[in-house]
Amino acid sequence: MKNSLETRLGVFVAVTILAAILTVETLGNFQWLRGGYHVSALFTTAQDLKEGNAVKMAGVEIGRVEKIELADQKVKVTMKLHDDAAVKTDSKATIRFTGLMGQNFVSIGFGAPDAPKASEGAILATEDQPDLNAIMAKLDEAAAGIKRFGDSFSGEKLDNLVGPLIDFVKQNGSHIGGAISNIENITAQISSGEGTAGKMIYDQSLYNSAMSTVSNVQQVVNNVSSGQGTLGKLATDDSLYNSTAASMTNLQQILMKINQGQGTVGKLVNDQEFYKNAKLSLQKLDKAADGLEDQGPLSVLGIMANNLF
Repeated sequence: MKNSLETRLGVFVAVTILAAILTVETLGNFQWLRGGYHVSALFTTAQDLKEGNAVKMAGVEIGRVEKIELADQKVKVTMKLHDDAAVKTDSKATIRFTGLMGQNFVSIGFGAPDAPKASEGAILATEDQPDLNAIMAKLDEAAAGIKRFGDSFSGEKLDNLVGPLIDFVKQNGSHIGGAISNIENITAQISSGEGTAGKMIYDQSLYNSAMSTVSNVQQVVNNVSSGQGTLGKLATDDSLYNSTAASMTNLQQILMKINQGQGTVGKLVNDQEFYKNAKLSLQKLDKAADGLEDQGPLSVLGIMANNLF
């Protein structure tokens, strides 16, 4: 009887211990029964992350948070990962939360496919997420701003804003109704193809004419591009360009010679003595013309010879 009681008690204790171990293992707060390796990450804030929280990759649990401590003005989070967790050296860790009332967890990205697997003691890069408290504070500020905006349009202020608009509508109701009626008539005419706007939309001949004009313009552009016609030659004929350039060069040389006093035209423009002689000759001709009025032909020839020479 005594042995039977002891046996039952032993079985009960063993089952209790086994159930406790299985419960702890299921909850994931005790990892000594499972192998794995450790990695860590440095965050600016823990965001209410706790030891024992899950470590996930793409929503799949790959480990647990083992230790949280301060290190060099950062929060060092040490994680124990499963042996088969394919965390890469360039994977990034982020603290996320499952909901407003849910537990936080560490999310680790896949990393590059060709990157090596992280080893024991590796330190992962991090991406800091906005703190939930900061988000809630921003939402509170936004809600307060909306409330202030709504309060500004209540009572007397709302009456001052809407009242003149209502009075305007009441005073000009007939005009507004007439304008709406005119708009309806115009849209009805357009829908039936009447008027200029209606014809532009529905008149097939106008459309064909416009397309013909566009086709003609396109043909002119093609002719110019291919060097046909006067404009085409002006645009594409190199010989015409070269001839024009040569003419401009010659004209520039002529102007330079005139400016330097070379040639007859240059002397006419720049030689002061030639100018004086020409002026004197014109004065003599003018005097000779004055004496011609009362003289005969022979006398005229004599006077002209005398004045000129």
